Amino acid sequence: MEKVYDVTAMGEMLIDFTMNGTSEQGNNMFEACPGGAPCNVLAMLNKLGRKTAFIGKVGKDQFGRLLKDTICEIGIETKGLIFDEEINTTLAFVHTFPDGDREFSFYRKPGADMMLSEDEVDYELIKSSKVFHFGTLSMTDEPVRSATKKALKAAKEAGCLITFDPNLREPLWKSLDDAGEAMEYGFQYCDMLKISDNEIQFISGKEDYDEGIKYLQEKYHIPVIFLTMGKEGSRAYYKDLRVERPGFSVKAIETTGAGDTFCGCAINGLLKYGIENLTEEMLGEILTYANAGAALITLKKGAIRSMPEASQIEEMIK
Repeated sequence: MEKVYDVTAMGEMLIDFTMNGTSEQGNNMFEACPGGAPCNVLAMLNKLGRKTAFIGKVGKDQFGRLLKDTICEIGIETKGLIFDEEINTTLAFVHTFPDGDREFSFYRKPGADMMLSEDEVDYELIKSSKVFHFGTLSMTDEPVRSATKKALKAAKEAGCLITFDPNLREPLWKSLDDAGEAMEYGFQYCDMLKISDNEIQFISGKEDYDEGIKYLQEKYHIPVIFLTMGKEGSRAYYKDLRVERPGFSVKAIETTGAGDTFCGCAINGLLKYGIENLTEEMLGEILTYANAGAALITLKKGAIRSMPEASQIEEMIK
């Protein structure tokens, strides 16, 4: 089948409510920022000129409509997006600490994104994409867990490059064992894994990142692994190469979407170079670019509407 799209992503799309000062009465004010990891990744890819599509489910409510309008506006294909008549759009309230780190309160018991079923997935969209991207939040509950597994099989059969960001959000799992199982399921399928420092420690049980990655490589033979280490920068592991690039120093407002921005930039790099013959130089270039993109988004609130322009990333690298 002809590959019309560069990347199709499947999973959650939600509203991130981020703190935005206090009102005259002294009440906290929140800003409704369109978000959800898989869609954030697409938003970054769109900024880099890639053709993208999203598969997922939102509520038939004001937030669901806002989300659809937002991604339409930035140019993400929405024909894979379904409205749920009964269940509301998932909401996440983000509490940011003084150091820019954050915690989430989720309103998702259930949320519309969990309700996507196998027969609602647009498999033609997946087959006509070069890359299929997913995370584990679409594997917390049924029916979306089965839908994700079926979509992955379809992507594999269609010869898509499969990219995976586990995006561990502990409050959304019934148990951490379930979260680990979903991560391990994703590892079996992916060609590229983007994983954070705390996630690699969680899944491998090893303090040392290199040892943790080695465990993954030996067990799952994942061709390319990108490890993000916050302010410290990032690493790429490919065959016997281990490449590291430092982060960019910025005064972060909040870190929502930084990992997704990194992920979008990294996928863009793989679309540019392929995964057959990556060199140390190519991997270094991908890491520096992705680090710069991730640093830039921490200067703004929210994710989907805050993705940096290619020109800003290049400026930062200079």
